[in-house]
Amino acid sequence: MPEPQGPLQSPGFWLHHAALEWRATVERNLRPLGLTLTQFNLLASAGWLARHGDLPTQQQVVDMAGADRMMGSRVIRALADRGLLTRIADPADARILRIEATAAGKDVARRGIQLVVDTDAEIFGPDSADLTERLQSIAAQRIPNLDHD
Repeated sequence: MPEPQGPLQSPGFWLHHAALEWRATVERNLRPLGLTLTQFNLLASAGWLARHGDLPTQQQVVDMAGADRMMGSRVIRALADRGLLTRIADPADARILRIEATAAGKDVARRGIQLVVDTDAEIFGPDSADLTERLQSIAAQRIPNLDHD
């Protein structure tokens, strides 16, 4: 077993701090839209999932966004209160909520997505395909069966 070299030789250490910097920058860039990163992730996930099938369930949106179930539920409710999402009882099972972005939600999501794309390019550079591919292979363990298009 290799001898520990300290945190400065650990990719996990650098990934953690890079993620903190990315998150802080994205949060700052999303602020003019009135969104936190968690709100953005849930709103964008709802739209992305709806593009690829039926209206997603609240749980599918929460899972896609990587949010905690209770936190996701509260944030989705707040986004619905702001008129960015609607929560619709599933006709087959009223315990299941289907999530749909409103026209205003789609517009805010579109603008947020562009901000995040620009932030990614700023932080990771214009050619980050290798990094993206490596991170996808690691994260796929958390979100299996995710289509990477």
